[in-house]
Amino acid sequence: MLLLGMKPFQLLSKRHERLNVLWAKVLHKQVSFSTSSCFYSKKKKVNGYEGIDQEKYADLVRSVTSKVGAQTPERMFQEDQFLYGKVLKSKPPASGDDSKTPQNWMPLVNPDKIILTIEKTDPRIPLKIGLPARSQTTKLPSVTRVLQHTMPMEQAFYLERWKQKMIMELGEEGFIEYTAAVFSQGKLFHASLEALFMSPEDSVMEKESMEVSGYLASVQHVLENISRVKVLESAVQHEVLHYRGLVDCVAAYRDKLCVIDWKTSEKPKPSLRDTFDNPLQVAAYIGAINHDKNYNFHVDCGLIVVAYKDGSPAHPHFMDLDLCSKYWNKWLLRLEEYEKRE
Repeated sequence: MLLLGMKPFQLLSKRHERLNVLWAKVLHKQVSFSTSSCFYSKKKKVNGYEGIDQEKYADLVRSVTSKVGAQTPERMFQEDQFLYGKVLKSKPPASGDDSKTPQNWMPLVNPDKIILTIEKTDPRIPLKIGLPARSQTTKLPSVTRVLQHTMPMEQAFYLERWKQKMIMELGEEGFIEYTAAVFSQGKLFHASLEALFMSPEDSVMEKESMEVSGYLASVQHVLENISRVKVLESAVQHEVLHYRGLVDCVAAYRDKLCVIDWKTSEKPKPSLRDTFDNPLQVAAYIGAINHDKNYNFHVDCGLIVVAYKDGSPAHPHFMDLDLCSKYWNKWLLRLEEYEKRE
């Protein structure tokens, strides 16, 4: 009876041992598989380029890996535009010039200037003073020179970039010819305006009118509002701050006496901000006239007229006394900066 009772127990024990062995084998395989999986996953390298749109950059890859020729500046500009898009001019940060005060501040309008009641010259004939001999003005910087030598970095960057772009399109010699032609047309445009003001009843010479006819047509609506021309292409000098310049015109625009600066442009400049340093130039001329004994009047307004070759209406930018005073302050700061550098 005892032997018969132990057989089932022995059978259960043997089955239990077999199950333990089988379970151990299963666990061993799982551990081995997981360990090998971890080891393999550690060894596996992650490709960082799998998520990139390879079709988009196919041309760039071919241009870099190709053995045909080296990168040209034009090609580099194209690749930059492709990768980063067109360059957008962001608004420059607000300048701190408005809060700065020049060390040698002077008023825009000279309170001590004596205006004679009797004119020394015929008021019907615009005043035109020639530039003094070079030996007499070598120590006096021109307004243009001061502005060029103190140009803000951002403005200089865009100017240089435009120059490189033009050279890339026209070549070195072509760019020189282009700038010479622009200067020649500007000079001819000023001469044509002077002829119109001096002899309104006479027409401009045919040869001149053909070359600058677009510019003259562009400013017709502005000329209708100009009267009492007092100065044309005349030298001016600030007797205290010691700088000089050449004023395009002083005349009344809508009954306000203004220093007028005539500009030509191939691109529209609908706002005063588009004219860069031209407002400072006008303010400098206004201050100089008010401190130059050769001019028997005060002027406290400015006008910048941007004319276009295609004849489209020019943009006149009027500057009242408050605006001129603001740019006069900026001009004084630039003048001080120039003097420190020199």
